[in-house]
Amino acid sequence: MGLTMFIGLLGGLGLFLYGMNLMADGLENAAGSRLKFILKKVTSNPVKGVFVGALVTVLVQSSSATTVMLVGFVNSGLLNLVQATSVIMGANIGTTVTALIISLDIYAVVPIFIFVGSLMLLFSKASKRRDLANILLGFGLLLLAMKLMSDAMMPLRESETFANLIIAVSDRWYLGLVLGLVMTLLIQSSSATTAILVALTTTGNITLQIAFPIIIGANIGTCITPLLSSIGTNKTAKKAALIHLLFNVLGAIIFIPLGDKLIQLVLMTGIESVKAQIAYLHIVFNILNTLALLPFSSLLIYIANKAIGSKDDKKVEILDRRLLQTPFIAEGQVITETLNMASIARENVKLATEAFLDNNLDNYDKIKKNEAKINELTEIITNFLVDLSLSGIDINEFTRIKDTYYVLNDIERMGDHAENILEIAKEKSKKDVTSSFKGKEEIVNIFDYTMRSVDTALNSYKDNDKDLAREIFKTEEMINNLQKEYKKANMERLNSGDVNALAGILFVDILSNLERIGDHAKNISEVVITEVY
Repeated sequence: MGLTMFIGLLGGLGLFLYGMNLMADGLENAAGSRLKFILKKVTSNPVKGVFVGALVTVLVQSSSATTVMLVGFVNSGLLNLVQATSVIMGANIGTTVTALIISLDIYAVVPIFIFVGSLMLLFSKASKRRDLANILLGFGLLLLAMKLMSDAMMPLRESETFANLIIAVSDRWYLGLVLGLVMTLLIQSSSATTAILVALTTTGNITLQIAFPIIIGANIGTCITPLLSSIGTNKTAKKAALIHLLFNVLGAIIFIPLGDKLIQLVLMTGIESVKAQIAYLHIVFNILNTLALLPFSSLLIYIANKAIGSKDDKKVEILDRRLLQTPFIAEGQVITETLNMASIARENVKLATEAFLDNNLDNYDKIKKNEAKINELTEIITNFLVDLSLSGIDINEFTRIKDTYYVLNDIERMGDHAENILEIAKEKSKKDVTSSFKGKEEIVNIFDYTMRSVDTALNSYKDNDKDLAREIFKTEEMINNLQKEYKKANMERLNSGDVNALAGILFVDILSNLERIGDHAKNISEVVITEVY
């Protein structure tokens, strides 16, 4: 009996974890662009942070996954501790949805979910339908797994050893706490621990008094994944992982003495099913824990600062690899970092052109430093894109990733042309070359059109706006016409002796570089307009 039961439990648990991941993938993909920037948009408003944390956890079906993502965001400097703390609290609420799902007594329709989901997955090519298929199939497998685990544990009804173990746990709440903690450490999922607990209700021996400390222990056990994930991160990211642990430990300290009152609160709902009562107890505890500790977020941050050190940590990792766990969010962050890189290239074009016009090299070192940063970001983002492409995602569903490969190259080339302009400015200053008033006027004019094209391209890439991208063609045509016109005017000034030969050469060089920057801006817009394969 023991071996058969153990094998049945393992099979059910494996199916449960698979179904949960399948459903999470479907939910995450279906959320699509709404999930891309959701964590990044969190403000210092704690209520909004709790809501976001709960929503994201419902979509990824794991509070650990949400917290690991948060560690990555904090490590990348995208979220501060105030923002991360409220999201962590919300994640604990979001994870209770899984417990609620598995408590549903709808086993009769489970085959329908599995059949419809499998059929859609086999015969649907549209990504949205396949996402829905994953949700239906994952949901069906989740409930089927619960049935398998419940059936496997039925023999425990007659087990005197199990009955004695339950009596021991019921008399000693700390044993239940340790049991929930150890189980979650081993399985790496508090939802799976709760699922086993719900499955055990079929034995008739599980009561809310027994379940409550196990639930709290599972909440604490789920902290291990973010803590391990924070190894090697900066101090702020470590603090985020520690705050997750503090939140759950303090919740245990506060609410274990109040367990009977929480249980009475659940029983007042009139729900008779023990497994449904466990699900609601899980929800009530996490909501009340959040309400109790949310006003003391600053205290949690203070404790984390004292434990790890409050000194600012300058180490920030761009595009933390933890973001790979959620491709839609990773894709959105790639776009953000690419635009950050583009803003540096844009600044260099402006500073280098001003250096030429003003005959002033005060920003020479800054431009060089910016160029080094552009090259560094190009490598980091490209490597991250490669990792993202190899992470098992369907690249056809992430066209912005493919687009960004091309966009990065054009932004990097803009930076190179800005550096060229800087060297032209340096040559002009070194040789004490004087530009004609008309020549300066012409450079300013074509520069303005070039910057307009750059801004149009970057904004169209940012918003994936094809209509805006098409506006660049008129600007680019104007730049080309101005280049021809100004080259001709420069030749006339040379022939008339208004400028010397070197001034004329440098003038043509800067014209060419500005025109090439406009070409790269046009390339970016064309990527936005046309999907790149």
